[in-house]
Amino acid sequence: MDKSKDTRVSREQLYEEVWAEPMTTVALKYKVSSSFLARICTRLKVPRPQRGYWAMYATGKRPRKPPLPAASPGDELEWARDGYARVAQLPPPQVPQDGSGNKSRRRSLPQQHPLLEGFKELMTGAGEDRNGFLKPRKYLIADIIVSKETLDRAIDVANTLYLSFEKRGHSVNLAPYGQNLHRHEVEQREKGGRRNEHYYPDLWSTTRPTVVFIGTVAFGVTIFEMSENVEVEYQDGKYTRVSELPVKKPRRYESYSWRSMSDLPSRRLCVQVYSPYQRVAWMRQWRESKSGDFPRKLAGLVKEIEAEAANIVKRFEEGERQAEIERQRREEERRRQALEEAERRRVKAIKDSLDELSEIIKAWGKAKRIEEFFADVELRTADLEDEEKASVLERLALARKMVDTTDAPKWLASWKTPEERNQGHTQYDTWHY
Repeated sequence: MDKSKDTRVSREQLYEEVWAEPMTTVALKYKVSSSFLARICTRLKVPRPQRGYWAMYATGKRPRKPPLPAASPGDELEWARDGYARVAQLPPPQVPQDGSGNKSRRRSLPQQHPLLEGFKELMTGAGEDRNGFLKPRKYLIADIIVSKETLDRAIDVANTLYLSFEKRGHSVNLAPYGQNLHRHEVEQREKGGRRNEHYYPDLWSTTRPTVVFIGTVAFGVTIFEMSENVEVEYQDGKYTRVSELPVKKPRRYESYSWRSMSDLPSRRLCVQVYSPYQRVAWMRQWRESKSGDFPRKLAGLVKEIEAEAANIVKRFEEGERQAEIERQRREEERRRQALEEAERRRVKAIKDSLDELSEIIKAWGKAKRIEEFFADVELRTADLEDEEKASVLERLALARKMVDTTDAPKWLASWKTPEERNQGHTQYDTWHY
């Protein structure tokens, strides 16, 4: 079998092959280098023989063959030589057996949550949007939206919150790749906006949401700084609170500026926890009344989220039931439309077939009359002189070549019945259903 023609190779198949033959041999089958194939194995979490394995194997020794580990959600399940690889999916959310999803609490925790490692350095080098919120260049990071002034405190709050979840056995991380988990939008304005208002925030958005798992139930977590509508002065490309403007010294040339109302960071944080499932609309917020209320104000947050797990599962199952009803409705609508289209084609095929048969009969009748004319001419040539008779018969032969046959079976054989006209459509319907 020519492996170079395979467009997809499962991790199970690759595992069996690299332990059955040397990497160079397997790589040759797929027309890639052994180093490239080794990188594919690493990406798919497929263990491969270490250096010297095949030399030991040749001497009769049988080094231990490690088992193929189970794929975690987001892991690639295959090597896709064309297109995108399938990935392992999360299991459907289920109600935690003990009511909280907390079967084994973690006793030893790091001082800083792994999700926040390097976060400050990344955000310190970030730019700012027009309202003063930091805007990093890398978006595959923890979902934290703040200003430069609130960055350190927001990291401390996030670290305390993440570790509080981890302490009770709930992992906090970026959503696994390819899981169809959605991030809830952020309304950073403390009082929101007016109805029907067209508002286009410039906030950055993480590539994948930050999620915490209560058992198998995912919750999205966003920490952001709220904004407040204050009087500002626009000067040199930036808005500054009028209350924080330095006392102006007389200058010969004033820069271009104006005052207006704008939404600027308020120094107060908000923790937004939400359902990342597409068909489950659920969201809660914990807000600071004054800067510094967190993390004290978040003391009971973890237990409140644990208590919501069953509610999310119930809504998820209801959403899935509705999705199945909608799928069946769409399928029934497609069948109905297919039947209507088939009936329309059947009626049209009958009409077209009758029209064609009518045209054939008309054409045959015309040809028949012409043939009768030719027969009459041939009959009347009997009384003509030989020279004139020969000339007429020659012209008669030429005329007959120009007229189609009057053979009725041959004419009928060229006719298409309604079933023959529908045959192509019937094959199409069979392929699609």
